[in-house]
Amino acid sequence: MAEERSGAAILVESLVKQGVEFVFGYPGGAVLPIYDELFEDQRIRHILVRQEGGAAHAAEGYAR
Repeated sequence: MAEERSGAAILVESLVKQGVEFVFGYPGGAVLPIYDELFEDQRIRHILVRQEGGAAHAAEGYAR
């Protein structure tokens, strides 16, 4: 039988397979399982921002 995995684990694994090295964000209740998985996995570095809009600008600037 296949191993049961969480949606957060599948998401992080997909990001790793796409070559993602950094994510920008602000933790909150709805996404805490993703942050837990990022902490456990350690292959993607999280950049903490103070506001969601700032995360979008930071990610765009980093991508350039």
